[in-house]
Amino acid sequence: MKFMRTVWSLSLFALPVLFLAPALLPASDQAAHWSYEGEEGPEHWSDLSGDYHMCRGGSNQSPIDLQQFVHAELPELVFDYVSPPNRETNMGHTIQLDVEPGNFLKIPSRGRIFELKQFHFHSPSEHTIEGQSFAMEMHFVHVEEGGGLAVVGVMLKEGKEHPVLNKLWSFMPKNAGESVVPPIGIEETDLLPPTREYYYYSGSLTTPPCSEGVAWFVLKNPIEASAEQIATFKQYVGPATNRPVQPRNSRLILD
Repeated sequence: MKFMRTVWSLSLFALPVLFLAPALLPASDQAAHWSYEGEEGPEHWSDLSGDYHMCRGGSNQSPIDLQQFVHAELPELVFDYVSPPNRETNMGHTIQLDVEPGNFLKIPSRGRIFELKQFHFHSPSEHTIEGQSFAMEMHFVHVEEGGGLAVVGVMLKEGKEHPVLNKLWSFMPKNAGESVVPPIGIEETDLLPPTREYYYYSGSLTTPPCSEGVAWFVLKNPIEASAEQIATFKQYVGPATNRPVQPRNSRLILD
């Protein structure tokens, strides 16, 4: 077993990530409109545009139910976030915070550096952990020089009011397509749990075009948000903004 853990630990991040950076940008006006319900909902995404064919045809799609883990000596994640968000946008299906250049996710033992581009929210959670869903899920989206993509997922459970969400929600654009420049800064690391243990697997974007080759790091421990904060988010972006879990197929989930 120790030998197997070492093999998987050494092989982690060894394969090239095939994701191209332009796909993480917001959809252009020419992109096919999609949603989370009705004829434009997740089961129909691949029918809306040829660019979305991976939403049905992919074999390594996200999100998934995280279970049946392979234990490995996973490398430490270092969050080097130094500049605050510079724009908050109501995307119609999420609230997205774009950030200035200079914020990085680092994996020192693997020599990998990914730059944080934006973070956004889903409710309820997209990933589940051994069948358990959470009230919300936050995604920190990073891109590596050359185009590799890494997403850090953070679960939010209903509980105490979160002070950083209070700041973000106080300037939340109420209508789809609206943006604001928050007059106050936050520390993105204040939205991370104090312990950074995680699950790792290879997946995809959870929204069109559902591109694969995404390195997923889902933190094991959630943070909390109040019922009122969760309800406020849903009020302005919709009651359900999560893609259903996808088949795991033959993928390994490391912990």
